Amino acid sequence: RSMVTEAQVIDVLKTCDDPELGVNVVDLGLIYKVSIDAKQDVHVLMTLTTPGCPLLEYFVDTTGSKIRGLAGVHDARVEITFDPPWDKSKMSEEAKAQLGLD
Repeated sequence: RSMVTEAQVIDVLKTCDDPELGVNVVDLGLIYKVSIDAKQDVHVLMTLTTPGCPLLEYFVDTTGSKIRGLAGVHDARVEITFDPPWDKSKMSEEAKAQLGLD
């Protein structure tokens, strides 16, 4: 059975867009850490742009289900943190350009 890689998880997370901004969670800098254990359980530590974000459940459900859809993944857990708080400096250059924030 194939082992899932962090790169595969990051690639699938790039298909998860913030519905308000239209930019994916990786380029927004919302993904803080991806870890995969020996059982092929994936743990993602991510943040949101604001602590009161109404899309918290959406992000947990969407990212988790996309990761669980990867071949080899046993389970996925998405944990939301606000430490450290997100800011624009965490965004990729592409995301900043897409949102007009040079």
